[in-house]
Amino acid sequence: MNKNILKQVILEQLEVIEESTIIDRNYHFEKNMNYILVGLRRAGKSTLLYKIARNLVKSGADWSQIIYVNFEDDRLLGFQKEDFNDIVEVAYELAETKDIYYFFDEIQIVDGWEHFARRMADQKKHVYITGSNAKMLSSEMEKVLGGRYLSKMIMPFSLAEVLDYLEIDHSNKALLTSSKLAKIKNATNNYINFGGFAEAQHLLDKREYIKSVYEKVLLGDISERENIKNQTALRLMVKKIAETVMHEISFNKLAGNIKATGVKTSTDSMIEYTSYAESAFLLFRTRNYVNKFSEKESTPRFYFYDNGLLNLFLVDKASALLENVVACHLKRLYKDDVYYFKSSKTGIDVDFYLPQKQCGVQVCYNLESAYERETKNLFDFMDKSENVSRLIIVTHDEEGTITEGKKTIEVIPVYKFLLMN
Repeated sequence: MNKNILKQVILEQLEVIEESTIIDRNYHFEKNMNYILVGLRRAGKSTLLYKIARNLVKSGADWSQIIYVNFEDDRLLGFQKEDFNDIVEVAYELAETKDIYYFFDEIQIVDGWEHFARRMADQKKHVYITGSNAKMLSSEMEKVLGGRYLSKMIMPFSLAEVLDYLEIDHSNKALLTSSKLAKIKNATNNYINFGGFAEAQHLLDKREYIKSVYEKVLLGDISERENIKNQTALRLMVKKIAETVMHEISFNKLAGNIKATGVKTSTDSMIEYTSYAESAFLLFRTRNYVNKFSEKESTPRFYFYDNGLLNLFLVDKASALLENVVACHLKRLYKDDVYYFKSSKTGIDVDFYLPQKQCGVQVCYNLESAYERETKNLFDFMDKSENVSRLIIVTHDEEGTITEGKKTIEVIPVYKFLLMN
């Protein structure tokens, strides 16, 4: 690798880091630990690295000790694992001390990166890595890296982070002030429709920006990387999944829906394509808590990691957007410990079940029109399940409590629910 080009890439990146506007996010990083940050494109992984770098300088490090390489830089096209040593050599040429902090952005582009990352950790180097592929969190990768890195999944902004970014007060006092509450509700509606990509927040044409992110994920992180030939089937699959948000779908049915349009595909292809979409952090799934393992895997409910991405495919689907934003909030808080609960034996169908919190969460845009069905469903859930102590219905704007004997359902408007931890 041409070392002068590497120096240029590194030095220009330092200028970007110094000049960037950065908002504090709810992620904590241990001092002197190596990290791998993964997540959807444009979710804010790079900005978190910028924050770490600036904190290092603020605490006494020199800018020359910061070696930041973004592997999506077009000047690094053709970079191979053999070239990693050149980065280390350039770092020693640039740094005024041997205590160097390495930042490698979108490193998964380079095949074999994990062996270099392990060697750097073994040599007690300070290393921070980002990537847009869930395979970086796989058990296989854990074996290669040998526990030398802590991993964090980074999602697009939460509602609280959006409000902070837009400088909208969302304190408890603000929630009780009519004028401030109106701003919070308006921002929440925008968040439900356009999601949490930071760079989209101040744009007038948010949809166009979100569409560009989607195309990059679909074509770059899925099609190109996984060498998918049947582009039409892939696009149709994402569209069909968007149309089934709120409902479980089997891979057989998904393949059948696509075949019905005249496009060839197979069940095996759908299983592969959905796994690719999950690896690119486009989609995530919840599984039925009551099913056997095989059924849990074969009939998932899919959600999109960002509401703006889902909304690209929907027309007048407020209920789906509401449920998806709740799913994202729960995914952020509880990761893979989020299920749905559907029993053909009891007739119970609960949108989300959180075992560690013993909590059932139902999503209903307008409770008034579905009061009896939703309340009966949740009360039956508590009656017939041993590990349920809290019941919640998330609505668009309704609030209150519903009691039946000693059982209580909390009715929480979505803006409040999304601000809960």
